[in-house]
Amino acid sequence: MAIGKQVINPENDLGFGNQAVSQRVINRDGSVNVKRSGLPFFRSSDNYQSLITMSWGKFWLLVLSGYLLTNVFFALIYLGIGVENLNGADGNTTFEKFMDAFFFSAQTISTVGYGHISPHGMLANSVAAIESMIGLLAFALATGLLYGRFSRPSAKIIYSDHMIIAPYRGGRGLMFRIANHRRNTLVELSVEVIFSYNTVVDGKPIRQFFPLELERSRASLLTLSWTVVHPLNEDTPLRDVTPEDLKNTNASFAVLLSAYDDTFAQTVRSRTSYEHHEVLWGRKFLPAFHNEANGQVHLDLNKISAHQEVELP
Repeated sequence: MAIGKQVINPENDLGFGNQAVSQRVINRDGSVNVKRSGLPFFRSSDNYQSLITMSWGKFWLLVLSGYLLTNVFFALIYLGIGVENLNGADGNTTFEKFMDAFFFSAQTISTVGYGHISPHGMLANSVAAIESMIGLLAFALATGLLYGRFSRPSAKIIYSDHMIIAPYRGGRGLMFRIANHRRNTLVELSVEVIFSYNTVVDGKPIRQFFPLELERSRASLLTLSWTVVHPLNEDTPLRDVTPEDLKNTNASFAVLLSAYDDTFAQTVRSRTSYEHHEVLWGRKFLPAFHNEANGQVHLDLNKISAHQEVELP
């Protein structure tokens, strides 16, 4: 078997060193499979990065939770001061008084001020003034974060669910397919595929990395789908590899893609990986686009992973 006999350049190790691993180094969503500890609890630049990159669900949950907790906090302060210091608060029970204070807090923090309830006395007015200032700063911060999330350039690349070993120019090729999952235009694309596997050198298990030579590593424009091909010729470490070889060495393939986004006029990047069990033998991709009667080309993104069984040469 050719695996394990290659001389690998250490600079191709993706920053994971040569320690043998049994897990993904890059997750399918492109995130790096590393857990870090010892980081400071609060650092403005790190917190901004987390707020910009977290999922929309977590972001809105954080915003709504902060909004509710802040109003509860000030409502409790108004209750402590005494609801009688809020003109127009006519609740009788403790719950009704709390809700009057809560909704007054919501009106104050957003500077809406309907006028039905108003503060009375120096202490209540002082708390309302502080809350108004906090509300202005908080909404300005939330607006900036929303703008940052919407304006942050990112590549939305859809990858085929599997890599396949398919017939290719009289031999075989390792292939996967990609497409742009947005309506924007990506130009000057470049892709790199790094094959890694565990092997034993001088009795010590290590992880080796090998950049695979592609049939085409650059594309001027991504309009339809792009099938990235690594020919399985005599120059590849995968020429005689079998599914058992990939499984026994815990092999994986890291895909690194960069492109220029015409909309944002910036370079965007995308990453993913394939594990040994996500490589299928004797398959070929089915066409994902067709010509319509009006001459327009129709690309169906739901067919990016579509394939069928074929006989390998």
